[in-house]
Amino acid sequence: MPAPSSSSPIRVAVVNDYELVVAGVAAVLARHAEQVRVVELDSRLPVASDVDVVLYDSFGQPQGEMIDVPGLVSSPDARVLIFSWNVQPELVEASLKAGAAGYVSKSADGEALVDAIQRVHRGETVRPADEPVEQPVVGRWPGEEQGLSPREAEVLALICQGLSNQEITERAYIGLNTVKTYIRSLYAKIGVESRTQAVLWGVDHGFRPDRSRRLLHDADNG
Repeated sequence: MPAPSSSSPIRVAVVNDYELVVAGVAAVLARHAEQVRVVELDSRLPVASDVDVVLYDSFGQPQGEMIDVPGLVSSPDARVLIFSWNVQPELVEASLKAGAAGYVSKSADGEALVDAIQRVHRGETVRPADEPVEQPVVGRWPGEEQGLSPREAEVLALICQGLSNQEITERAYIGLNTVKTYIRSLYAKIGVESRTQAVLWGVDHGFRPDRSRRLLHDADNG
């Protein structure tokens, strides 16, 4: 695939283990097709297309120094932008040290997200504001239709991945007591009383990590 001209849309791949998450982000970016063009959606598969920017949604994913940035890119010129509601300065800096080119908060609307993609593509290092974010403005998550908040959904996703409460605190960058609070609240919302029941519910409601790749044609982004 030839490199885009200065007037061509920036080619973007959206990466996360959950198809619903990547599809939600792609839908937001589709409204800005003159500036960015989503050419690939990946869940637990490496990016295969020649892209300019890999947008890594951190929902339920390794973060900071644990991000395998080289494993995300398909070409030496592609740059990785982290999209997360965890914006602690130390986490942002660890992500940049791991090789990410930028970091944008999920409090950003579609225009701000596109602006971050453009800045990263120009070679800038992008950092978010320091304030923590509880609710994303854009995107979707498993369990949304059942009333789970983004944080509750992420905790359930990590439970379904087999993580202990302590491991969830390390992955999601929230305190242990906060994890326990989210577990109590999500259990009440989905009507379960145990971890095993929560996992079984999660498997039936989109919390099993997907393994897929979707290559998009121009018509998908018009």
